[in-house]
Amino acid sequence: MHRAISLVKNSVDEKEIAVGAIVVKNGEVIASAVNKKEELNDVSAHAEILAIRHASEKLRRWRLDDCELYVTLEPCPMCAWAILQSRINTVYFGSYDVKYGAFGSAVDLRNYSDWKPKVYGGILEEECDEILRECFEKMRK
Repeated sequence: MHRAISLVKNSVDEKEIAVGAIVVKNGEVIASAVNKKEELNDVSAHAEILAIRHASEKLRRWRLDDCELYVTLEPCPMCAWAILQSRINTVYFGSYDVKYGAFGSAVDLRNYSDWKPKVYGGILEEECDEILRECFEKMRK
């Protein structure tokens, strides 16, 4: 999670919501991304989706069942469904998202899927929460 936090602190444009995601296979980072929805004018350009795309390109397969995902914010329904479809084995996230979180906070999409990844939330939560607070303060100015 420290690497996802470092990534988002050093890479996110001030117009983007500060979220970073990293895909890990066998202890090695194989893909990483930050939100680029504004930059790419692409509603699907969330950090998780981009990281999954990069991992799939690197491994030359869509099935990522031997991978883990670290993300600084609980995935939204779009991202959670992509995670389920990619068969990622384990998800670690920092901040809970009570409004849109799709791995237990607002809804748990694992209840609608045959694939049931392990999910651990609240990892370095205070630090992830602070990144989001700062991000939204800057956006409001």
